[in-house]
Amino acid sequence: MKTIHIRTSKPYDVLIERGSIAKCGEYISSVTKSQKAAVITDDIVGGLYSEAVCASLRSCGFDVGVFTFPNGEASKNLDILSKIYNYLCEFGITRSDSLIALGGGVVGDITGLAAATFLRGIDFVQIPTTLLAQVDSSVGGKTAVDIPGGKNLVGAFKQPVLVICDSNTLSTLPEAELACGMAEAIKYGMIRDKELFKLIESYDISNVDEVIDDIVYASIDIKRDVVEHDEFDRGERFILNFGHTLGHAIEGWHNYTDYTHGMGVAAGMCMMTDRFCAPELAERLRRCVTAYKLPTGTEAPMEELLPYCSVDKKRELDSISFIVCEEVGKAEIRRVKLDEFYRLMGV
Repeated sequence: MKTIHIRTSKPYDVLIERGSIAKCGEYISSVTKSQKAAVITDDIVGGLYSEAVCASLRSCGFDVGVFTFPNGEASKNLDILSKIYNYLCEFGITRSDSLIALGGGVVGDITGLAAATFLRGIDFVQIPTTLLAQVDSSVGGKTAVDIPGGKNLVGAFKQPVLVICDSNTLSTLPEAELACGMAEAIKYGMIRDKELFKLIESYDISNVDEVIDDIVYASIDIKRDVVEHDEFDRGERFILNFGHTLGHAIEGWHNYTDYTHGMGVAAGMCMMTDRFCAPELAERLRRCVTAYKLPTGTEAPMEELLPYCSVDKKRELDSISFIVCEEVGKAEIRRVKLDEFYRLMGV
């Protein structure tokens, strides 16, 4: 087992171990005094892993309940959040009890927000089962839901008390879901670690499982370093948004249905690099992204994408921030007036 310690305002560990889901009760009982746990999951992940998670928790003395909702980004909304609150009331969750987020980024985001706000805050544990959640969304304490006005606009910072990454869960992922996680891993290489990027570009979607444990560890360690320096996203942490300014816009243009977050990030990284960086770097990034069967652009007209950027949480007053990587392993935060951003994007 590998452990990464996250030194935020409330420190916690990320455990990386194959087969750790079967031992999650032991690990969770070591970080909380709660005797009751509500497992929040979706209808796909729940069928695969909730039985093992519940069995492990019960073997360690927990009273366990499960709330399941439909999988997908469309469920990350206030209606599902309200249903989670109601379930927690029915199950009798108190401030001394815990929530367990079992699933991908959607499950982690909405469970984290429930934990941050129910009874003004209770403990929660992340058990991410997708590559995207393991390398990115389960670490750092950002929680949120989407509203009609935009993605992740209602949320809170809430650090988990523990993150348990079981790489065995990645073997059940469809290829497209694995690719989405690789988009975030590519991002980490681009913004901070040229050796990680070299490792990723040496493989492709067909054989990356051979080095997936190393990719997960390196990605989380990069995020650990960034989050420890800027827990509440007021400075350096913004580099984690490379590809996201346009990526979130592309997701919104597709109504968060047929275009995943990873696809949006991949396309957004390539589109920004095409506009602001040397052609050689842009081509290198496109080759890497293509090797993982991710898009390098979008059919959406730029003039239709930019209004989504205008309501994104990365906007402040009349300015917007975006990330450029002029070389692999180095990210730069750029901030411009909104009308200047439109001009730079060719509109």
